[in-house]
Amino acid sequence: MEDMIPSQSTILPNPSIKDPCYVNAMSHLYRGELGRIMIWRQRLDITSNWAITTTTTIVSVSFGFKEMPHLIFFFNLVIVLAMLWIEARRYRFYDAFRSRVRLLEAHFMISMISQSEKHLEGRWREELCEDLLIPTFKITRWEALGRRLKRNYAFIIAIILVAWTVKIFIHATEPINSLESFYKAMSLGHLPAWITASTFVVTIVGSAALILYASRKRILEEGDFSSYVRNRAN
Repeated sequence: MEDMIPSQSTILPNPSIKDPCYVNAMSHLYRGELGRIMIWRQRLDITSNWAITTTTTIVSVSFGFKEMPHLIFFFNLVIVLAMLWIEARRYRFYDAFRSRVRLLEAHFMISMISQSEKHLEGRWREELCEDLLIPTFKITRWEALGRRLKRNYAFIIAIILVAWTVKIFIHATEPINSLESFYKAMSLGHLPAWITASTFVVTIVGSAALILYASRKRILEEGDFSSYVRNRAN
């Protein structure tokens, strides 16, 4: 497989934006990759819509029936986290194709718009060929989880936890006038209160850790890209 990857010496050293065959081929490649990321973007919207619809339905049913136990929000949280896991996988595919589009935009499209062949230089074509032959993800599963959590699911999870808390308050069997009484109200039948409390803590701490991790990785990547752009400009 390594023999199939073209080296810098095997690629035409001086492609020109005046070559109609080269421009036509690159234009079709750009259009195809753009179509791919649009398809994966739509798949991201599907899982987000499922999570929102499920949460809306469960919240409405929970507050519509007093007899409905607050444990229903635990299952709501499990469903939303499952949607997040699926969406993170889809986001990795979306990000992989988006990186190709950004590579073409940063080198080929800018050269076409500015009518300058400066951005056609370098080893970006070799990197693109390698990625076409052996596609790879550009971010980890945890980073994808953090990004989708930060963009959409943090708000959904926050709504679930707030609704869960309100449900405990307004439908508690005994008045809640202290932290201790609230903790006792978290129990449900044979289900001890510490399980509900642990779910709250793990969800909040885990979500915050993933968001911070993804944000830190994004800042580092944007810093590297800014340095790269400045070097190219000079």
